[in-house]
Amino acid sequence: MTRAESLIEVLKAVLGKRARSIVLALGEVTVEVDAADYLEVARDLRDEPRLRFEQCVDLSGVDYSAWGDGAWEGKRFAAVLHLLSVTHNWRVRLRTFCPEDDFPRVASVIDVWPSVGWYEREAFDLYGIVFEGHPDLRRILMADDWVGHPLRKDYPVQIRKDTASWEPIQLSAEEFAANVRAARERADREAGKK
Repeated sequence: MTRAESLIEVLKAVLGKRARSIVLALGEVTVEVDAADYLEVARDLRDEPRLRFEQCVDLSGVDYSAWGDGAWEGKRFAAVLHLLSVTHNWRVRLRTFCPEDDFPRVASVIDVWPSVGWYEREAFDLYGIVFEGHPDLRRILMADDWVGHPLRKDYPVQIRKDTASWEPIQLSAEEFAANVRAARERADREAGKK
């Protein structure tokens, strides 16, 4: 039995029917759960001695609208976590689809893995997924007054968004080179090289 097959057996025993599917593809195990079971399953993945997924390496939002029937029952948005068990040297992907497409929501797992705080903010900012229970869910990459979520498949591609808090700086190649030279000269003066 391979390590991945051993992991699948333990996942099946621990999660039971809460796992909608457990799939091995391209050497990676993916566990899919309903949004209602997501937080409880996350805690079990961390706390169960046979699993011990102590670290959340990554969390991302995904928009499956272009995948057609690839999503569960037509659901569009998912939260996908990549977990690491240092104890057992295992990795697993945990995926849950948000129940609603217009206003996608799922529980925050920040109490399980505090490192997901900024990842959840990024998924909120770029996909509009609301992580319920997150203590500071606000934009992290886009300007505070930005309208929409730019990684959604239906977000307009050719668009210029004017915001009150951000404006692009357009420099020519010559202006950029002059700025770099000036910064180097300033650094050299401060270091006493000139």
